[in-house]
Formats: sequence, C-alpha cells, structure tokens
Amino acid sequence: MLLAHALTLAEARSYVAALADVARTFDASVEYERVLLQLDFIHGDDTPALDTAGPTDDRETLYAVASSAIEELLDHGVDGLQIELVLDMLEVARDKGLP
Repeated sequence: MLLAHALTLAEARSYVAALADVARTFDASVEYERVLLQLDFIHGDDTPALDTAGPTDDRETLYAVASSAIEELLDHGVDGLQIELVLDMLEVARDKGLP
C-alpha cells in the first residue's frame, strides 16, 4: 500500500470511527463499526491507525468527509463494487441515527 492510499484509508477510518462515537443511537454506532470492519476486510486488515483527535462533532461534516475519503479509495485501486457496498453501509448507519 502506497503512502497516499494509506493516508486516504486512515482518513476514511478516522471519520467513520468519529461518526460511531457521536452516533445518536446504539444501532447507528454498531452500523458504523460494521463499515470499519468492511474497510478492514477490503484491505486485508492491513490498515493504518485511527486519528480521532482532529475531527469535529458535527455529524454532517463527519459524514461528508468520510464518504468523500471512501470514494477517493477508487483512485487507489479499490474495487468500485466494494466502494459502493461500503458507501451503502455508511448511508444505512446514518439513517439509523436520524431522529
């Protein structure tokens, strides 16, 4: 894995983890954790560490950055179908946390 790919993956994982931390419901938090597990599975558990010190607590900003970073993984050779699956899982997680 090249450095640019690792940085993109770290950003995606960090923001999804931050979303799990600020989720409004337990079910939404579990779904965000599933997104993290799927990202790890795609990359064969060869994943960079999380950095949750910088992200904001605003759910919409976290979601936008996470989905953008996940989409950017396409540029690093990740299969498009797998990316669509992860983005769908991310959307399901967000929907479970809506009031």
